[in-house]
Amino acid sequence: MYLLGERSIRKFIAEDLNDRMIFIGGPRQVGKTTLAKSFLQRKNQYFNWDDTTDRAVIKTHKFDVGLRTIVLDELHKYFRWRTLLKGLYDKYKSELSILVTGSARLDTLRKGGDSLFGRYRYFRLHPFALHELDSNCNRKATETLLQFGGFPEPLSAQSPRKYRLWKQERIARVVYQDLRDLDMVKDLSKIELLIDALPSKVGSPLSVQSLKEDLEVSPNTVSHWLLLLETIYYSFRILPYGTPKLRGIKKANKLYLWDWAELQDKGALFENFVASQLLYYCHFLEDVNGHAMELRFLRDSVGREIDFVVIKNKKPIFAVECKSGENQLSKHIPYFRERTPIPHFYQVHLGKSRFKDDRASVMPWEDFWKERVRELRAEP
Repeated sequence: MYLLGERSIRKFIAEDLNDRMIFIGGPRQVGKTTLAKSFLQRKNQYFNWDDTTDRAVIKTHKFDVGLRTIVLDELHKYFRWRTLLKGLYDKYKSELSILVTGSARLDTLRKGGDSLFGRYRYFRLHPFALHELDSNCNRKATETLLQFGGFPEPLSAQSPRKYRLWKQERIARVVYQDLRDLDMVKDLSKIELLIDALPSKVGSPLSVQSLKEDLEVSPNTVSHWLLLLETIYYSFRILPYGTPKLRGIKKANKLYLWDWAELQDKGALFENFVASQLLYYCHFLEDVNGHAMELRFLRDSVGREIDFVVIKNKKPIFAVECKSGENQLSKHIPYFRERTPIPHFYQVHLGKSRFKDDRASVMPWEDFWKERVRELRAEP
């Protein structure tokens, strides 16, 4: 049994909290409110838009500056929340530190210009990463994460029964609350069917045409629904990486789930887990250090593939292949090594062996992640 500890981004939020508002985004039930409340000393520093008394205080902009730090939760439900926050910040910026948590609507600010520009910093909170659960990154911690996922409630309970119940409740809330708040979707029952189908699509090139036929809706509708599910942090997609020397696929993408524990197939489960941890790595370097990060995959026109490529400031920095076996190097690594400018290739597995040649480093997943954790720091 593990005691869930401090999130890695907390100290960086603390450093920036005095300079501007802090927005904390991420999936439902990932621990955003818990993280925000960790900066408070008293209950009266927390304001929830769903509480009528708190709402009245928020709308009138009358806060006690003696509180020093306040948390505003569920504020996105107010249709003029951007204007409200702008007014709050401009009025109290020298007297109050403000943390804001909420739905995917907060994330829309990061993707375009807005009236709050220069007034906030956005941090994405992920499910627990391996080093956050166990600083030593032991195999037992990996196995726990693979079985129960990285969301705090099922991870803390570590009960298969409680995980199943939690998953049912979370999916129901995603469909009937988050989607309803974000978009007027008429046929929620078909989105439930889409969610049921997605675990079987993990790790393979995603076919919108196939989903269209299964759901009996237009390709545009499927694409729109997939985008909505990404916006509310149910799933995420990655694009292919290509070079002039490589005849790669250009339009296909691969889909993964934020709750990787939904998957039953062991190979797909491990690949989704690694994808999620690499996405954590990318978002950390973006949110803390301001680098432009991308997670992609390699696949050519005849099906040769490497699972992941991490790109930093438009340059690939390493590629990762996930394997269940531990002794044999994937034959695709030498092929892509000759045809891409990717400087480092890794093959990770759940075994114990480790070896290295001029083509790649083959190692247990935990050893690979320990190397990445050393890179998760604030830069000058």
